Amino acid sequence: MTVLLYTIGDGVATITLNRPERMNAFDEEMIDLWVDALGDARQNEAVQAIVVTGAGRAFCSGGDVGSMAGRAPRSGLDHKRWLERIHRIPLTLEQIDKPVIAALNGPAVGAGLDMALMCDLRYAAAGIRVSEGYVKVGLIPGDGGSYFLPRLIGTARALELLWTGDPIDADEAERIGLVNRVVPADQLLPSVYTLAGRLARGPSVAIRTTKRAVYQGLRTDLRTHLDMISSHMSFIQQMEDHHEGARAFVEKRPPSFKGR
Repeated sequence: MTVLLYTIGDGVATITLNRPERMNAFDEEMIDLWVDALGDARQNEAVQAIVVTGAGRAFCSGGDVGSMAGRAPRSGLDHKRWLERIHRIPLTLEQIDKPVIAALNGPAVGAGLDMALMCDLRYAAAGIRVSEGYVKVGLIPGDGGSYFLPRLIGTARALELLWTGDPIDADEAERIGLVNRVVPADQLLPSVYTLAGRLARGPSVAIRTTKRAVYQGLRTDLRTHLDMISSHMSFIQQMEDHHEGARAFVEKRPPSFKGR
């Protein structure tokens, strides 16, 4: 069985974690396929938006702790190399300007939650639970949780979740800003694909540049950010997508963007 499925349709790439019998816990094969899929989605102009979800009843339960427990202990250096192998995912995502949406169809735990936090947006099925459970097995967040979580929900709330490892339900996750929206389980993927399709049909250069500007703005001062924005704007306003958007506004009709 292929442990990760990668499909493209209507401008949207879907990455499906496919180890349902292990609640989509990732192993080395899945990580390698995940990185390959992200690399293709980044370069492939048939892809304008990316959806990540899980098969079966879970999004991702993190690293496959069960298989790790039955294996000879790794040396410190070997474990660092394993983490660096996983870290290719957030580092690749950092280079992708296209929208990436996590569809949380079930529990997301530890590194599984971290994988969702790396995405730009998160939609969750009603009734699911998520947790940063590292502390309960005597570990620290190894895959970016300590980086992404406080940026989403603030330092104090992030530390509470990281220190306790306690799960929260989808409604609480939405309330604190960890997920964007909670929808009934049978509406999760339709809702996500509606948004992903809308973004895929939108003005792609403006959407990608906006994503880049937001993330770069978190790391730069105001003057640098505004200088960058003025440079981008002077280029984007020359594009046909802008002209089409302006015409559609005046003519009171939906725009037909073609920029890719």
